[in-house]
Amino acid sequence: MEQNETKNGPSIQINAQYIKDLSFEGPHLPGVLAEMKTPPAIAVDIDVKVNKAADAHVFTVELTIKAHATKPDDKKTVFICELTYGGLVTLQVPAEHVEPILLVEIPHLLFPYARAIMANTTREAGLPPLQINPVDFAALYRQKIDAQKAG
Repeated sequence: MEQNETKNGPSIQINAQYIKDLSFEGPHLPGVLAEMKTPPAIAVDIDVKVNKAADAHVFTVELTIKAHATKPDDKKTVFICELTYGGLVTLQVPAEHVEPILLVEIPHLLFPYARAIMANTTREAGLPPLQINPVDFAALYRQKIDAQKAG
């Protein structure tokens, strides 16, 4: 039996979920809404960061989602919404599975909550709710690995 496994086998436990940071800016609201003739162009950037906690099996996984909406014609900012949403996680798994679980599976579990917070925040600002498309965290993980190998 691997040192990182419990007697019952591997286990993944999300101990807590939290909003670490939430920011919304609508510098030209509400005037920009009356000026818009087409939907805004929205750029969404998503990042995942992992930190080890004091206990060897406990980690924090934080999703950072940044959305920047601009008017297509003059690039005037409609809104900027940024969220860092985290989970405190305990893993009892073989060592070779720790990184993929932390960078793929845990973000996949946290994402629906972060997505809902982003949608509610933009809706509460008087805008249509921002519906972020599902994210392929496995592809993001592969990109990180490729970037590490390249440089």
